[in-house]
Amino acid sequence: MEQTYQYAWIIPFLPLPVPILIGVGLLLFPAATKSLRRMWAFQSVLLLSIVMIFSINLSIQQINSSSIYQYVWSWIINNDFSLEFGYLIDPLTSIMSILITTVGIMVLIYSDNYMFHDRGYLRFFAYMSFFSTSMLGLVTSSNLIQIYIFWELVGMCSYLLIGFWFTRPVAANACQKAFVTNRVGDFGLLLGILGFFWITGSFEFRNLFQIFNNLIYNNEGNFLFVTLCAVFLFSGAAAKSAQFPLHVWLPDAMEGPTPISALIHAATMVAAGIFLVARLLPLFIVIPHIMNLISLIGIITVFLGATLALAQKDIKKGLAYSTMSQLGYMMLALGLGSYRSALFHLITHAYSKALLFLGSGSVIHSMQTIVGYSPNKSQNMVFMGGLKKHVPITKTAFLLGTLSLCGIPPLACFWSKDEIINDSWLYSPIFAIIAWSTAGLTAFYMVRIYLLTFEGHLNAHFQNYLGKKNTSLYSISLWGKQGFKVNKKIFRLLPLLRRKNNESASFFSKKIYRIDENARNINQPFITISQFVNKNTFSYPYESDNTILFTIFILVIFTLFVGFLGIPFKGVDLDILSKWLTPSINFLHQNSNNLTDWYEFAKDAVFSVSIAYLGIVIAFFLYKPPYSSLKNFDLINSFVKTDFKIIFYDKIINGIYDWSYNRGYIDGFYATYLTGGMRRVAELTHFFDRQVVDGITNGVGLMTFFVGEGIKSLGGGRISSYLFLYCYYVSIFLIIYYLLSRR
Repeated sequence: MEQTYQYAWIIPFLPLPVPILIGVGLLLFPAATKSLRRMWAFQSVLLLSIVMIFSINLSIQQINSSSIYQYVWSWIINNDFSLEFGYLIDPLTSIMSILITTVGIMVLIYSDNYMFHDRGYLRFFAYMSFFSTSMLGLVTSSNLIQIYIFWELVGMCSYLLIGFWFTRPVAANACQKAFVTNRVGDFGLLLGILGFFWITGSFEFRNLFQIFNNLIYNNEGNFLFVTLCAVFLFSGAAAKSAQFPLHVWLPDAMEGPTPISALIHAATMVAAGIFLVARLLPLFIVIPHIMNLISLIGIITVFLGATLALAQKDIKKGLAYSTMSQLGYMMLALGLGSYRSALFHLITHAYSKALLFLGSGSVIHSMQTIVGYSPNKSQNMVFMGGLKKHVPITKTAFLLGTLSLCGIPPLACFWSKDEIINDSWLYSPIFAIIAWSTAGLTAFYMVRIYLLTFEGHLNAHFQNYLGKKNTSLYSISLWGKQGFKVNKKIFRLLPLLRRKNNESASFFSKKIYRIDENARNINQPFITISQFVNKNTFSYPYESDNTILFTIFILVIFTLFVGFLGIPFKGVDLDILSKWLTPSINFLHQNSNNLTDWYEFAKDAVFSVSIAYLGIVIAFFLYKPPYSSLKNFDLINSFVKTDFKIIFYDKIINGIYDWSYNRGYIDGFYATYLTGGMRRVAELTHFFDRQVVDGITNGVGLMTFFVGEGIKSLGGGRISSYLFLYCYYVSIFLIIYYLLSRR
């Protein structure tokens, strides 16, 4: 076992040869490198698979022996200062490395098909492999300086991957926004690292925790300064994990390819902030104000993310706000001191959300085959609906991921989310009520996403032809369904449609359309109208290739069964997670005996499951066809007869809708007061620099110039003139001196 730990240093470096070889190959042998590009994808998967097997082996040894291993070597030694590098293998490291590798392998296999026709195929795999190296280096780091180095490398990879399609202005702006927002938190992280080094004199975790705890117990040190440094450390984690108020970058980061969203913004990079807080929890747990701050930020993020997801029309942005809310649950658990619950939800959410993102990528891939669909429309749920008939496997997988995130037993997220809600009742009833009600909101917006995407009729794409929003035959609004509208102009505008015997228009009916069998073989990324109109053909969305479906199937298995790792029932020896986390729990001086019986568990779970089912029922009531749009208030009008109440409900519903759709007005506030204020300060500083600082300098220069010009005219080169002026000034000086001496 000792020998296995000694070779753990290779974990972060195994994926590194791929980006290096791709870069060298593109520089020296570009044609050969591009012709063998599938080979690089295979090597990426192979090397990450080796890391996964190694990580699983280490985890099994930790479960059996409850051991922690650390190895360091000196890098810089100067008098009393010594900077050491090394690696730390403990339960937190092994959990994160398994998450990174398993989800990473699935995403790489998925990306081979998803990105196959993209010109940046090799660049994509180079970025992804370098990101895996950076993330694995982050979770195996043994000190704060090493964490900060890999922290910045992870941020750089995120910047490159979000802006992968950098020729699109939206993607370029999104990666810049993510970069700048994370720099705010990273600057605070750097200040916190330097502050704690000043306090303790060490960067190593074990020494840092021991020295700091002794200082706190002996009432030594400035408590205000200690708290400020802890807040700085937490700011870095808050930015990376999209916690309020540094969450604004996450939905815009969805401009990158969907596999990036699955790996970076659902399972790994956004979990880096949770990892950092969990790693530093022995430091934070002795500072009550910091624990209160962490739990407060967590509960605000939980509720804010859920409310902002209610009215999003982009499927990936809806899932992004869902990720933000679930990360808030993890941060809340850490603030409560529930180390096990936070990591349990980190595991279950990673696989469920990766499944949902890859499922959304399969949907987007299918929607791009529809006539005239642009990338924006292929992600817009307003233009979706009825996909369950065309992508049944993706639909089933997406439904399972949705139910898992809703907290429906026995799927993965049910076990972990229910545990966090139960722990919050012991801390604060207010926090518990918010966490419990947010579970209902989660079920509502996730089922809404599912219904808008897969239920109803796939007819909204005819807006492309008509050019007017109110001329679609069947469109799904952001809050519900608009009825089945028929516009007579469509029969004049579309030669594809034929009206027979005055029967109502039935979209995608075989009586009206004939599918071209060669439609799937078209190599262009987006099918144009001219390819079908002249041939009297139309293309349905179709299921993704087997490579994509394979990765989705594997994540479905994780979503179904990974929750059983942490079942803490008496008489049932299934709580592998507690055994796994025993060394870390003992280090935190917490009680690892969380065993409960079936009756107690069922009593606690009935509340969270009931609110989840309530959210699902409401979502079905409002979004299941053929109900009308909620914004038309047809449903409310049937229940409420008073005009005053209708107006009252109208304002409430529209207020909620506007709050969610406009991202809580937080982005607008930042743009107006923060960014705009900084621009105004910059303009004022520029004016002061140009007019005052430069004005004084230029004024001195001009005055010197004019004085020199004036004196120049006095120099005629004649000695008699010089003598005359000399005598003249001497006479005046003597006269003045005489007059002053007379006084």
